[in-house]
Amino acid sequence: MILSYFGEGGFRLQSGDVSLLVDPPNNRLKADVVLKTLVSADVVSEQASEIVFPGEYEVKGIQILGWQLKDESTEKFIKTVYLVRWEEMQFAFLGQAKDLPPTEILDNLDGELDFLFLPIGGGDTLSAKNAASLVKQLEPLVAVPSFYKNAGDFLKLLGQSRETQEKFVFKKKDLAGKKSEVLVLKNLSA
Repeated sequence: MILSYFGEGGFRLQSGDVSLLVDPPNNRLKADVVLKTLVSADVVSEQASEIVFPGEYEVKGIQILGWQLKDESTEKFIKTVYLVRWEEMQFAFLGQAKDLPPTEILDNLDGELDFLFLPIGGGDTLSAKNAASLVKQLEPLVAVPSFYKNAGDFLKLLGQSRETQEKFVFKKKDLAGKKSEVLVLKNLSA
């Protein structure tokens, strides 16, 4: 599987001919399945491969569970957290969460989490401190920051230092022995 980052909350996971795109920063990026963590409440998705609301989905062998961040959603916008199960791995996408998700969502994410994608930039997203606290609580094998200008504070809070990587190529077996290791990816759209 190949993991790439396109800035803000935009990530692509690709395995063979199947790809999953989360929060694409533009319409030029294409994928078999597209997840959007922040959408207008009145959006109408006409594509079966585009998932924009909470619920349970299965597309191209990818199982997707989504929960609305009710305290952060408004009449105009809906924020969703997704858990993706694909190739015996679990990927959690917190999108543009501003606060720590409620206990009922965290309970669904707790357990055998391989990857946790979380915003660390502060302001309209989690602060580095809250993001680090969440990583310590959920203990994913790999934590992947998004919505940041500099991941330094987040890394310091977790006692780590990492070089930025262009992309991350992996299989499930490559994750053995990892514990809350931070993966900082280069923004490929910059």
